[in-house]
Amino acid sequence: MFFYTIIGINYTYFFTKELKNFMADVNLAQLLKAGVHFGHKAYRWNPKMFPYIYTERNNIHILDLVQTAQLLKRANSYVTKAASNNKTFLFIGTKRQASAVIAEQANSCNAYYVNHRWLGGMLTNWVTLKSRIERLKTLEQQEVDGVFALLPKKEASLRSKELEKLRKHLNGVKNMTRIPDVAIIIDQKREMTAVQECRKLGIPIISILDTNCDPDLVDIPIPGNDDAVRSIKLILSSLTESIKNGNVDFPQTD
Repeated sequence: MFFYTIIGINYTYFFTKELKNFMADVNLAQLLKAGVHFGHKAYRWNPKMFPYIYTERNNIHILDLVQTAQLLKRANSYVTKAASNNKTFLFIGTKRQASAVIAEQANSCNAYYVNHRWLGGMLTNWVTLKSRIERLKTLEQQEVDGVFALLPKKEASLRSKELEKLRKHLNGVKNMTRIPDVAIIIDQKREMTAVQECRKLGIPIISILDTNCDPDLVDIPIPGNDDAVRSIKLILSSLTESIKNGNVDFPQTD
């Protein structure tokens, strides 16, 4: 028997064969330790998240971690299959807590990422984005070739600032040659513009959904705390490991 008590809540489950199977990658103890079950204040909730809420304590919604584990397993299976079919992934998360984790996890599985500001039209206005990426690559090459040192100080300063700004916003997608096949999004509310662009283009969305989110806007919801670094890292680590497994089993070809 598995037993845990968090802020007055008893999570008691008997391990059946099925429960062990869907918890193979990330178990309930890990989810609890990372605080994945903590939602927002009850008054901030989206009623559409009701099916994923276990209870309410001290005016805070608590998410049902069994469903989180089940849906995470579903997401892991999906990304493994997608990776084995040479699909590309875009990680999106611009909030402070997620920024470093997004870059780290995306780089670990050779995926693309946006971890600062989402620029409107990054997907729906692909032609413009490609032109900005080309500008970034041009400036980086000029920097390597020492061109900046040959320019007047004012011009060199302007180009350096432009390069810094482009790197900040586009460094994670500078090698992306086409629209990604799958989007993995942290904080749906904050990244609503990205969500809308993905939906318009028919790009499947996997997203960690806190209690204030809308599950109807994503293809695979993963109910969880999208504010805590440990929660974000645990779920993304599981997804990236699954992507890497797919890449290993079916390596991409040039």
